[in-house]
Amino acid sequence: GDSVITVQLTEEDKVEDDVVFYLVFTGSTVQHCTSTRKINSGSLETISPGHDCCETVKVALCASREGHPVLVVAEESFQFIQDEAYDAAQFLATCAGNQQALNFTRFLDRSRPPAADVDFLDEKVALAFRHLKLPAEWNVLGADQSLTEDIPRETLMHFAVRLGLLRLTWFLLQQPGGRGALSIHNNEGATPVSLALERGYQKLHQLLTEEEAKEPDCWSTLSHTVHSGDYSVKHHRGLDVYMLTAEA
Repeated sequence: GDSVITVQLTEEDKVEDDVVFYLVFTGSTVQHCTSTRKINSGSLETISPGHDCCETVKVALCASREGHPVLVVAEESFQFIQDEAYDAAQFLATCAGNQQALNFTRFLDRSRPPAADVDFLDEKVALAFRHLKLPAEWNVLGADQSLTEDIPRETLMHFAVRLGLLRLTWFLLQQPGGRGALSIHNNEGATPVSLALERGYQKLHQLLTEEEAKEPDCWSTLSHTVHSGDYSVKHHRGLDVYMLTAEA
């Protein structure tokens, strides 16, 4: 999801300004409807939706005009594929609470990737996490709920904070066990909060310690999503387009 899609209109489809175009993506269990932005008389732009599985979906370009029926202008297939970010998110979600796997992720920290790479990793993995179908019982701290805060262990929150992944940290904070992870020490006596302070991640430390901390600007300025039952509406502020997603 979140890639820019450009639609080229044919000569006969270039119509008056009062015609509104939108795309409908129909998958096996989910349907998305996105508004479009007119670049010029022959080109439209929109954002691809984040989908719930890897499959080929049917995309219909529709035209709407007040007082007229909706027309399907063209149809095409669109393939959602599983990329490295999705693999990484799945691995991390599966490894919540797995100490062997979480200790392995610390090797990433030793390479100290450049800030641009960290930002790219943060954006892609957090986006993939948002589209994962996490089980209802999923918890940031893992499946073993008998463990108390007194038992030192590595958590997904330690991983996200250690690398300075602001978006992923925000996502984890909203999940079950996210807030509880903040007070857990690892084997070196560090909590996610102390790690953020030690590494000089001021925005991250603020996110973890302020009660009314808001969604990071780097994310909220890009898009905003509102959920209601089986529906969600996303506003992509960059292109000023809207996306309605509904479970079929």
